[in-house]
Amino acid sequence: MRVSHFPIFTLKDTPADAEVISHKLMIRSGMIRKLSSGQYSWLPLGLRVIKKIEDIIRIELEKIGCSEILMPSVQPSELWQESGRWDQYGPELLRFTDRHQRDFCLGPTFEEVITDLIRKDVSSYKQLPINLFQISTKFRDEIRPRFGVMRAREFIMKDAYSFHANQQSLDEAYEVYKTAYNNIFKNLMLDFTVVDADSGNIGGNESNEFHVIADTGEDDLLLDDQLKGMNIEIAKVKYGEDDLEALIKKTNLTHKKGIEVGHIFKLGQKYSETMKAKVTTKDSKTVDMFMGCYGIGVTRIVAAAIEQLHDDKGIKWPASITPFNTVIIEIDGHKNSDVRAYCESVYESFIEKDIETIYDDRDANLGKKIKDWELIGIPNIVIIGKNESNNNTVIFKKRSSESKSEMDINNLLDEIIS
Repeated sequence: MRVSHFPIFTLKDTPADAEVISHKLMIRSGMIRKLSSGQYSWLPLGLRVIKKIEDIIRIELEKIGCSEILMPSVQPSELWQESGRWDQYGPELLRFTDRHQRDFCLGPTFEEVITDLIRKDVSSYKQLPINLFQISTKFRDEIRPRFGVMRAREFIMKDAYSFHANQQSLDEAYEVYKTAYNNIFKNLMLDFTVVDADSGNIGGNESNEFHVIADTGEDDLLLDDQLKGMNIEIAKVKYGEDDLEALIKKTNLTHKKGIEVGHIFKLGQKYSETMKAKVTTKDSKTVDMFMGCYGIGVTRIVAAAIEQLHDDKGIKWPASITPFNTVIIEIDGHKNSDVRAYCESVYESFIEKDIETIYDDRDANLGKKIKDWELIGIPNIVIIGKNESNNNTVIFKKRSSESKSEMDINNLLDEIIS
């Protein structure tokens, strides 16, 4: 991809309303732009990161036999009234009326919709278990949206649901999902932990949260030396203590800050019972299905990764979710046809090796280009000017390093591919 075909919208100054580093850097690097309070448009750079995250999630879920679907974001009130959550959920549920005076809401979560979908087509234990997921936009009318996409009103989330004929099957699936989630976050190349958690307004009798460890995280975690433990809210209930220092002493487990990016629940029969989602068992009895729910905040992961991986120059993307693997920076190619031709040949050699490359062919000075790409956080930076084109070499720099080295194209390809 060439920058002449791929717009870069970097900013020099930090926006006044940005409080946390991820919000500042996502705006400055040209990943997002604010539409209204808690709503953001995703520009080409940001969307590439989202797609990388989605691909990693899809691969791991498909490995465990979870099939992708897509459900409507506008949900009828009748389903929420069946579950009892129409009045329970609170003002975060954005309600509205259509032209026929029927009540609807914008989906903040999809337990009601998925339960309705399954109960219409599943009636026998022989059809279970079923595992389905979607990656879609959700809307929660936050009272005070803040921290950019970290706590937005509109966001992208992966939600998966499992249906079972008995508790044992649900318990087994829950552990399978937990393993899949661990694989997902390992593949995202982030420092993370799993903790016992409160089920909140989703419901159910057991849940775990997945947190990216970051000093700027909103959640307080109590962890042991294996980074296993619990959210402080669970610790307060378990130990009957509200003071953080006292809890640390009682649990002996270390205080860390975390950003919640995933949450899995054993819903049990909470929704199937109220919504009459039943199946016939092997011995001809009728039972309410057992359900599990498994969520990952896709857009939240983007912000969490930046909170964990940045420096004073900008973002430092892990290789798994960087928008591009390599940037080729051309020096005065618009003035020198030899430089441009050599840059083109290097670029084509990268493309042939399936290296995701962005070629900066802008009419801009070298300092501006380097600052932009260090801000954006591309792992590998290749610089080509008159001397390099004459010598058939390049200047190579890692985003994570201050040093530069001159090398030929073959050595460069080996360095990047390794």
